[in-house]
Amino acid sequence: MKELLYLKNVVTLKLNPDRCTGCWMCLDVCPRAVLARGDGKVLITTLDACIECGACQQNCPAGALSVRAGVGCAQAIINAALGRTSADCCCVVEPREPDDPACCSPSDRTTGC
Repeated sequence: MKELLYLKNVVTLKLNPDRCTGCWMCLDVCPRAVLARGDGKVLITTLDACIECGACQQNCPAGALSVRAGVGCAQAIINAALGRTSADCCCVVEPREPDDPACCSPSDRTTGC
């Protein structure tokens, strides 16, 4: 099976190898096998396969990994399809009337997301 990749060069995952202790927790929790064992340190092997779930960052006791979870590929695809240039939610970028079904849930419409 061909490896699933998303948009090129949009992933926010960063590694600080100096902080990595080689505990390998990130390898256990990454659902896309973006990371691999290096010479005592973790390596990012397939950056564009990252779905920015944030599991690696949340489980890294040394703080060697960082990612802006929830941004990047999926949000960029949706916003591009809608002709937007901002990465914000539609309720913030394009406020809508409370009865407009195209934006958020009913509770979000009253709070502005």
